[in-house]
This record gives sequence, structure tokens and C-alpha cells, in this order.
Amino acid sequence: MSVAKNAIDVRGVSKIFTSAKGDSFKALDNVSVSIRENEFFTLLGPSGCGKTTLLRLIAGFEFPNEGQILLHGEDIAVLPPYKRPVNTVFQSYALFPHMTVAQNIGFGLEMLGRPKAEIAARVAEMLKLVRMDELADRRTSQISGGQQQRVALARALAPKPKVLLLDEPLSALDYKLRKDMQIELKRMQAETGITFIFVTHDQEEALTMSDRIAVMNKGRILQVGSPHDIYGKPTDRFVANFIGETNFLRATPAGAKNGLMKLSLAAGGTLEAPLPEGSLPSGDVTVVVRPENATLAPERKGMLSGVVENVVYFGTDTHVHLKLDDGTPFIVRQQNASSATTAAVKGKRFGLSIAPETPRVLKD
Repeated sequence: MSVAKNAIDVRGVSKIFTSAKGDSFKALDNVSVSIRENEFFTLLGPSGCGKTTLLRLIAGFEFPNEGQILLHGEDIAVLPPYKRPVNTVFQSYALFPHMTVAQNIGFGLEMLGRPKAEIAARVAEMLKLVRMDELADRRTSQISGGQQQRVALARALAPKPKVLLLDEPLSALDYKLRKDMQIELKRMQAETGITFIFVTHDQEEALTMSDRIAVMNKGRILQVGSPHDIYGKPTDRFVANFIGETNFLRATPAGAKNGLMKLSLAAGGTLEAPLPEGSLPSGDVTVVVRPENATLAPERKGMLSGVVENVVYFGTDTHVHLKLDDGTPFIVRQQNASSATTAAVKGKRFGLSIAPETPRVLKD
């Protein structure tokens, strides 16, 4: 089995910004991450977490105070942007409104001094990739926001960069168009084979598009993994809370057997969960339970239980909000299929059935 090569290696990178008053702020704190060739890699986190700073360091718009940035093994941390085989698509598409779609796409190639025949062939190829052949001669001031976004992508891809950086390029689009463009971006990445590094604060966007995700907070990368691992196997409380809806339960370990640990819950009852890193933690722990991994059941002795406080209908599913016996809030997500839905009534008590392989234990 062949081992995937890395397109980008970030090694021990720190970045400090200093204000005019002399105050300093560490935007990145000893960040290390490897991004493979031909993958769709997403930097995900809240505003101010450092994800855009890291993207700008890879692009060459900023330089690190410490550490290395390698492109295919070559240190590029001190190279200016124009000497890096990297292109960036920003939130603002920065198209030339007086130029046609085709002229915008070919502009970068003209600046590189490419032959006219090569430019024409590449522009035609890009128009086909972004499905805008029929709009080639229309000015970019006369096309929609979604179409402008496609032109910006085509222009960035035209010079065949080794890495394409995307700084929240879908944020200005409406919901439906944004969903459509998520699919289109993933298609373009697969067709071109270029490494995409995508920045977003939108968890759903990251889960939908990415091969792997790096979750960031306060200048650090907390976890890197596939969408399935980031959502289903969080290793950090922030990651578990930031990605989707989450229930947190306080618990005390009460033994282990066959790779599962028994937990005594502060809210009452017991629960089984996979051992974190194969070892039994000492002291209290936090247990993560996703709402879709819990089901309502008739209450019985030794079972986690609570009272229904609210029932919220979402069309495809229903969210049942309960208060557990110690006051902890808990959400159950039920698919709205007649065979799977338990009638939840405000004020009624239910037990909670949780499959033993689904909870995750976080070491506090």
C-alpha cells in the first residue's frame, strides 16, 4: 500500500502580532500539521482561532516568528507570495468588472507571460470545469454572485497551482447556493487533483466537503481527523462542543471489561463507553453523547432518566429536550419515521437508552 505524500508540512509555527501601542498577541502557538497531496483539507474553528493566519502564512502574506512551512519538502516560509506555486481565493472575489469572464480567468496567465494559444486553451478548459462556457463573453459585473465565485475559482486554478487556498469563499452566498457550491468545490478538487486548503467556521460545511479537518481554537490545533472521527470520536471538549449538538455528562469510572468502561453517572444510573486510549482514567470524567445516539425508553431502575421539557419539530427529525434528575439538560434527536419515533409529551418521564459503542469519554 502506497503512503500518501505531503503537499504541505507546517512544523512548530508560531505567529505574534504587535500593535502600534506595543501590545502583542500570539495568533498561532507552536502549530504543526501535515496536509497530503490531492486532499481537501479544512481548517475549522471560531473567529479569532488562527485559521486565516495559518492560511496567510502558507500563502506568503505573513511570515512566521518561529517554525517551518514546507511545500513538497522545500522550506517556503521566507519566500514572497509570487514565488510560491500557491493561489488564494478570498471572501471578496476581486474580479475586474470591465473584463469578460474569459478575460478574468486568463488574466493571471497573461501576467505570467504565457503564450496566447496556451492561455486560450487553458481558459477554455477552466470554463468547462466551472460550467460557464456560455458566459465566457459576459462581463463579470453582469453575472450573479455564485457565478462570480466560479470565475474566481477558475482564475485561481488556471495557472495550475500545487495548492489552492480558500478563505471562506462561500460566506457571501445564500444558503441554497452555498450548498450547491459545496458540491461543486468538491467536484473541482477531485477533477483537478490539486490540494485544497479551505478555511471556514461552518461545521456543516467542513463535514460535507473535507477529506480531513483540523479543528482550531486559541491559536492551536486541537484535533485532526476525518469528518467521521471529528464528529464521532472527539478527543477534546471544545471539539465535541463545537461540532454539532452534544450532550455532556459527568461520570466516575467504575471498572472496565472487554475494552468498555463502566461509568457511574452524576445524573443517576450507569453507562458503558469505549476506553479512552485503551486505559482506565482516574478521577471524574466527561462523557459525550450525541443526540442521535440516545433513544427514549420506558424508565427502569439503574437507567439514566429525565423529564421532557420541550419538543421541537424540524421536519426530518424531532428534538426532545429533557432535564435529567440532577438538572443536567439532555437532547434526544428522533428521526420522524413512524416506526422509530416515540411519542414525547412535555412533563412525561423517560429512560434513555444509549448504545455502549457510541459515547466518548474525555479526560478532564
